[in-house]
Amino acid sequence: MNHILIENITKVFIEKFQSKPIFIKSPGRINLIGEHTDYNEGFVFPAAINKGIITAIQKSDSDFCTLISIDFNEEYTFSLKNLDPIKNGGWKNYILGVIAEIQKKGIEIKAFNIVFGGDIPIGSGLSSSAALENSIVYGLNELFKLGLTKKEMIFISQKAEHNYVGVRCGIMDQYASMFGEENRALFLDCRTFEATKINIDLKEYQLVLINTNVKHSLSESAYNDRRSVCEKVASLLNIFALRDASEEDLLQIKSKISEEDYQKSLYVVQENQRVQQAVEALKNNDILMLGKLLYESHNGLQNQYKVSCEELDFLVKKAKENLNVIGARMMGGGFGGCTINIISKKATPNFVKEVSELYHEKFNNECSIYFVEISEGTHLLKQ
Repeated sequence: MNHILIENITKVFIEKFQSKPIFIKSPGRINLIGEHTDYNEGFVFPAAINKGIITAIQKSDSDFCTLISIDFNEEYTFSLKNLDPIKNGGWKNYILGVIAEIQKKGIEIKAFNIVFGGDIPIGSGLSSSAALENSIVYGLNELFKLGLTKKEMIFISQKAEHNYVGVRCGIMDQYASMFGEENRALFLDCRTFEATKINIDLKEYQLVLINTNVKHSLSESAYNDRRSVCEKVASLLNIFALRDASEEDLLQIKSKISEEDYQKSLYVVQENQRVQQAVEALKNNDILMLGKLLYESHNGLQNQYKVSCEELDFLVKKAKENLNVIGARMMGGGFGGCTINIISKKATPNFVKEVSELYHEKFNNECSIYFVEISEGTHLLKQ
């Protein structure tokens, strides 16, 4: 738990609002495997991590709400009566979106104040946006006793992102952030929204994230473009989503679509199979198999779905060249962000040092290393 962050948020809140808030901790997430399968109603395998957003919230004694981001050092005051998205509003739109989606349900909330901060690097693919959305909806639910279930809350968070941020994300990020458990990953079916909790014990290996510290500007348009391709192919197959397609089905319509669209669809079908194989591998304590599936996933993301980038490919290539790294892949939407790596604990310090130097040499940029633990989902912090 980031005590310095909590102290900082508390100090700012009390100085500004002269009242004592309640605190919500909402984690970021990793996804072991299953990338771009969620909006195809497929399978994903995420887990909440010990990095996240901490939000302090309390009722306001005025008619206005004030939001303070300590990371951006920005403040924003608004009325609950007029909640349009702000052009280039950044973090504010995630919060306004959540409030608007609660109001759309016919639920009335009164004015409130918020101070928040986090230790998730923005744009790293660890879903700082879902963590922020969840912390807000969870906080408002606690503060005003709205009686929302966790499942209702994650759909509010998701709709906020669709309608206020303009990213048609699947449900995985919000789900993992809300429902995560310590030392367990969630084998999530994105059609039924049912998850099976799978114990994670990597034995002599550990999870290490390497952040490229790049974010290529393609990401949002490319994301929506990939989604359209998937929907188009599903409708050609007369199925609801690519989750229902087999490799044989795709061959039947191969002549009707471009090679690029065929490969993108094939990637989704194969990635869904890999998620199910990864769950079996963990149940059988076969960590090496899990690693192998990660490498296969990256290969698909790089060469079939084409959402990787030079920096991500470089990091995965270096991982593959080192026998102490049994699996690695890009994680998240793509075009930057992090790789997730399964590395022998003994060899981690050397590998991390070596890859950091090589990355700097090649790109004249620093990569960042994060050691993450699988942790609890969104919850109220006991003061």
